[in-house]
Amino acid sequence: MTTTAPTVDGRAIGLAHYAGRAVLEHVLTRHGATFQQQITLRPLAAAEGPLGRESLVGQVAGALKVDATDVQGVVEELIAKGLVAADGSRLRVTDAGREFYTEVSAETGEISARIYAGIPAQDLAAAGRVLALVTERADAELTALQA
Repeated sequence: MTTTAPTVDGRAIGLAHYAGRAVLEHVLTRHGATFQQQITLRPLAAAEGPLGRESLVGQVAGALKVDATDVQGVVEELIAKGLVAADGSRLRVTDAGREFYTEVSAETGEISARIYAGIPAQDLAAAGRVLALVTERADAELTALQA
C-alpha cells in the first residue's frame, strides 16, 4: 500500500483499470469467456426483456470504444455458446447465459468487496465523480477527433 497519494492522471486511472480487468479476465478465463463477451452479455442479463441487436451493439461499441462489427462478432459468439438467443433483430439472455452471468458476478463481487474494503464511502464517491467527469471529457475529445 502506498503511503502518499498519487496524482490522478491517465496513467493512474489506466493502472487501476488494467489491474481490475486482469482480475475479471482471470475469472472469465476459468469460465471459458472473454472480457468483451461479459461486457456484451451484461445489458442483456440486466434487461427485463429482449433488446434490439442494433441498440445493444451500439451501446457496447460506445462503451468499449470499438467498431460495431467487432461487437457483432461477440454477439455471434454468445449465440454460438448458447448464452444469448436471437429472435430476428431481438436478443435475449438464455437461462444458461443468466446462470453464467450470475456465477461470474457473484465471484467477481466477492473479489471486488475485498479490493474496496476499508475505503471510506466519501472517497469512493469523490473518485466516482472524478472518473465520471474524466470519462465525459475524454468522450468529448474522442468525438472531436473523429469529426
